[in-house]
Amino acid sequence: MEAYLDNSATTRCYKEVKDIVVKTMLEDYGNPSAMHLKGVEAEAYVKQAVKEIAKTLKVQEKEIFFTSGGTESDNWAIIGTALANNRQGRHIITTPFEHAAVSAPLAWLQKQGYEVTEIPVDERGNLLLDKLAEAVREDTILVSTMYVNNEMGAVVPVEEVGRIVHEKNPKTLYHVDAVQGYGKYRIYPKKMGIDLLAVSSHKIHGPKGVGFLYVSEKAKLQPLILGGGQQKGMRSGTDNVPGIAGLGVAAKKIYENLEEDTARMRALKEYFAAELRTIDQVEINGPEVSDGAPHILNVSFLGVRSEVLLHTLEDRQIYVSAGSACSSHKRAGSASLGALRLSPERKESAVRFSLCEFTTKEELDYTLEALREILPMLRRYARK
Repeated sequence: MEAYLDNSATTRCYKEVKDIVVKTMLEDYGNPSAMHLKGVEAEAYVKQAVKEIAKTLKVQEKEIFFTSGGTESDNWAIIGTALANNRQGRHIITTPFEHAAVSAPLAWLQKQGYEVTEIPVDERGNLLLDKLAEAVREDTILVSTMYVNNEMGAVVPVEEVGRIVHEKNPKTLYHVDAVQGYGKYRIYPKKMGIDLLAVSSHKIHGPKGVGFLYVSEKAKLQPLILGGGQQKGMRSGTDNVPGIAGLGVAAKKIYENLEEDTARMRALKEYFAAELRTIDQVEINGPEVSDGAPHILNVSFLGVRSEVLLHTLEDRQIYVSAGSACSSHKRAGSASLGALRLSPERKESAVRFSLCEFTTKEELDYTLEALREILPMLRRYARK
């Protein structure tokens, strides 16, 4: 049996996504910027995707821009805002447990002379909102937070953050990295006070290599990719029609039965967590199981290094993650777990399980059976 429990790293494409990707590669393969019929046919797929995505967010179609994925969307939101608004100020606020797609461009901006303030979180991953309110200043141009933490599933109260930010300084823009939140929550940027929202396709059963950035019409953003002037001059380069078409289908489909799908996921996660707690030397990291995102569970198996457990489970066709899969093959300490001030032993033995709407109870039971069998053996042979 196979148990794929690494859906926060990537997901299996919907069949309908595969079908439209193949069709736009083999049949309707024109360049959407071309003036002839083949170009017009290709452009229709892009327009349809924009329409479907805008509908899920209740925003205007002109506020959706396609990118190569979540990393580009985050980089553009952060660096593009900094460059376009540097006369207003050079102060940016973030958290200590952001994905590298946010923390790395912020570190680069610091080298360019921008000031970055980190708002701390408590031991459960909850953002300290009183500290946020204190940190917003007249020269604060951007606040950037996740919606859902990719490693432990802590959920940021984005609507509350948006309200605090805009009450303190109406000119400050609020950017949300919603890569782990889109398709798990109903997100309405206008209502929630979100000015910039980054999303990745392959986390929602769409193709890899494509994503989008929602840009509020009031936000000033500097384009970073210059060239042929596609997407109203904001993001040049020939539109990735197969990717965009696939993303449009995935966005529509993942929201069709959202409440039922996430309720089922949450029930499975809570069942899995309860069973894990019956195993010796197991600690669940991050928020209370009922408070976190419906699909992510971060667990420390004390006395066993996470990489060792990952590969032992892999031998049984059980696929999990040790930290963020996006930081490929790197073993830097986890920023997310570091922000919780966990002991080194808990951090070194932490494994992430992430579910999707296709996850079954059978997969979880198979994983539990394997863990009960292999943990005593691995602890016996662990270095003292």
